[in-house]
Amino acid sequence: MKLIIGSDHGGLLLKEKVKEYLTSKGYDIEDVGTYTAVSCDYPVIADKVCQKVLADSSNLGILVCGTGIGMSIYANKVKGIRASHCTDTFSARLTRQHNDSNVLCLGERITGFGLALDIVTEWLNASFEGGRHQKRVDMINELDTMRNN
Repeated sequence: MKLIIGSDHGGLLLKEKVKEYLTSKGYDIEDVGTYTAVSCDYPVIADKVCQKVLADSSNLGILVCGTGIGMSIYANKVKGIRASHCTDTFSARLTRQHNDSNVLCLGERITGFGLALDIVTEWLNASFEGGRHQKRVDMINELDTMRNN
């Protein structure tokens, strides 16, 4: 598994903290930007992460902006992406277990570094349970297919 991580300028500091933490834990990380605090457009970064997640089903993505909301909105418009904006560990765990989330969105301006690292850990340690949840994920995937044909 490779973790694809990206942020806009509003999420740069948190992205760097998350990247440092995950690297120390031995994760394979690919950082697609941004690399400076110069203002940039979050949809460009979100698309880069989403395309790399879709290119290999074992990849997962992490997106960071000021609130996490803009990244989440964009990512969820990409067919095959199930992005979750999380501000607590319970939601992070359940979004993997019940929704098979493949992209985590965080907000630097609303989530402290310590909590963000706990959220990332919970999200990565959880796995999709399937079973009764598979039907619902299939319904999401069918919607993607119907709307994108």
